[in-house]
Amino acid sequence: MSHRNPLCIGLSLAITWLAGNGWRRADSRVEDIHSAGFYAGVARRAEAACLDFLFRPDALYIDTQVLDRSPGFSSLDPTTLLAALAPATERIGLVTTAATTFNPPYVVARQLQSLDWISAGRAGWNIVTALDGSHNFGDAPMPPSEERYRKALEFTEVVQQLWRSYPREALLLDRVAGRYADAALVQPIDHRGPYFSVQGPLNLPAHGTGRLPLFQAGASAWGRDFAARVADAVFAATPDVAAGAELRQDLRRRAAAHGRSPDAIRVLPGLSLYLGRTASQARDLYEDTHANADQERKLAYMERLLNIDMRGLAPDQPLTSAMLGEAGAPVRSQTHADLLRRLVARERPTLQQLLRRPEVCGSAHWLVVGTAEDALHEIIARVEAGAADGFIALPGGALESLDLLLDELIPRLVARGLFRKDYAGETLTEHLGIAP
Repeated sequence: MSHRNPLCIGLSLAITWLAGNGWRRADSRVEDIHSAGFYAGVARRAEAACLDFLFRPDALYIDTQVLDRSPGFSSLDPTTLLAALAPATERIGLVTTAATTFNPPYVVARQLQSLDWISAGRAGWNIVTALDGSHNFGDAPMPPSEERYRKALEFTEVVQQLWRSYPREALLLDRVAGRYADAALVQPIDHRGPYFSVQGPLNLPAHGTGRLPLFQAGASAWGRDFAARVADAVFAATPDVAAGAELRQDLRRRAAAHGRSPDAIRVLPGLSLYLGRTASQARDLYEDTHANADQERKLAYMERLLNIDMRGLAPDQPLTSAMLGEAGAPVRSQTHADLLRRLVARERPTLQQLLRRPEVCGSAHWLVVGTAEDALHEIIARVEAGAADGFIALPGGALESLDLLLDELIPRLVARGLFRKDYAGETLTEHLGIAP
């Protein structure tokens, strides 16, 4: 294979296997989704498979329109959850999510530095600007993408300055001389910028095992440029090889333009896995999970993104670029709108085909429905095409998808030399190969 480095693999703790009708299965354990013990069991299994990290996305609101038939975005706070999982694990990384649009930088810097201490150097930060939730933080509407990312860049710089403001080497702990720390090494950051004024220093020293890795999940033009400046890894929605290759090439080019090595940024697409012991079992799982899906919501979603009257189309009528309306009112995610429009231009799908596509479900993640062997071949093809440096697994439909990921797919990747058999380091920085 042309890919020389081992794949970087994380597991999402977003209970993706309970989406759709998955939570209705007798073995779903939906009763336990607000229990730390449930996630601790998953974490220990992921660590036994030597995955690089656990990844906890977040939402700052609850969608009550779907709550009568799905958990929706109901979830524990990600940083609190991962702090609870730290003592249940020893090596696997713990990547939490914190939004830059609503939180104070000092609070986020302290929480992440605390998680790094609690986990002995295994913390990571998934930086998001948030797509929704502004109504929970005041009356102002959500700022446009450009402003959100400008604020996010300043926010991230402030957080990193705060992490450096109290270095580990300042701790002396000299009992004989009675010196706890060298206060001269602990300095205010005195930041004054367009969005934040923060004096510092942080009231917690750095753990000292390397800087915290930074993840990013946006794929708009502004999100890409932000990622190219600061991110070590990008959690991306890339439903096909072409989308993944374009994103990875663009991010590497942007990173170089910002003076970074193109290899410093990894593209980790979300990989939605509906796995079965046979291909027919996997197909049945996918169809059962999405049976009785709300077609009206899908149609409304497509109409917003494509600006076209979907209800006037026959099920077998192909869609073309010429049929699409001009971009209308701002949409929740321009990234997903662009992916959907490119799909129509590239494949001319019928309405019936489009309704079954992952892009229409709102996530637009890479989808594999099949056996562990099928997933192995798809992963190899993506990597060979330069469309991924690894993936973040999103098991779907049932806990069996998680079982087959850890018990069958990961060992196959190890056997092909694409993934490690054992951990080589103790920290997330070491897992990702980030230089000290």
